[in-house]
Amino acid sequence: MSSVREFAIRSVRRLMMIPVAIATVTLLLATPAAAVTDGELDGERHPYVGLVVAQDADGNPLWRCSGTLLSSRLFLTAGHCTESPAAHMEIWFDADVESGIPENGYPLKGDVGGTPHTHPSYDPNAFFRYDLGVVVLSKPVRMSAYGALPALNQLDALKPSRHVTFTAVGYGLQRINPAKVEDERVRMLSRPHLLQINGGIVGDFSLLLSNNHSSGGTCFGDSGGPNFLGDSNVVAGVTSFGLNGTCGGTGGVYRVDRADDLNWLYGSFGNLLAS
Repeated sequence: MSSVREFAIRSVRRLMMIPVAIATVTLLLATPAAAVTDGELDGERHPYVGLVVAQDADGNPLWRCSGTLLSSRLFLTAGHCTESPAAHMEIWFDADVESGIPENGYPLKGDVGGTPHTHPSYDPNAFFRYDLGVVVLSKPVRMSAYGALPALNQLDALKPSRHVTFTAVGYGLQRINPAKVEDERVRMLSRPHLLQINGGIVGDFSLLLSNNHSSGGTCFGDSGGPNFLGDSNVVAGVTSFGLNGTCGGTGGVYRVDRADDLNWLYGSFGNLLAS
């Protein structure tokens, strides 16, 4: 199953969710899912965070992720959520998508559709290195507020600490173990803290955040969802990977404050960011 990549001696799992995994649970141990681990209901605190389903050219659902509206026309997510064979994306913004199925059209027709674009340096064989993607929406989605991009290298000032926290938001698995998987498609949040930056396994392009019962964390289906800096609306990074199949211990976040990311976003989509 292509949703699991290995690099060095560590198993790094992309945290998207593959709908066809019901019969083949050996790698992801789950079906399509929804809610951050050990978190709380988000309600309407982050209405600009949505659930996104990738579709192939024939309209068949491929996988599901989370993401953030940066403007009325631009939706930020992970590169492994927008990679080929994704040709079209459908997005839902309900805080509880699960309770609206099938009336809300899940997984075929959301509140809005759009075209996926992946970071030009993205490599599926090393997805964690440039794990960024966007969806250009087919029509505007007007909200009173949106997520915001960080300043260039803004995160370099941070030091690992229990007091340096983020707000992770997404529709991924609430918990996962060999006996039980919870699958709700509900927008939830957790508040992990910073464990590693600018070194170790994350290099200068990712963050390693806590993922435990105390702080909460992210799991399959949260890929592409925002990790806001503190309690702000600034997207420090997008949920990218986990180091084990039970989403415990740590969670990997791809940073959005690097020059290659900001240059691509502003250079290719600057007119949409202003919309």
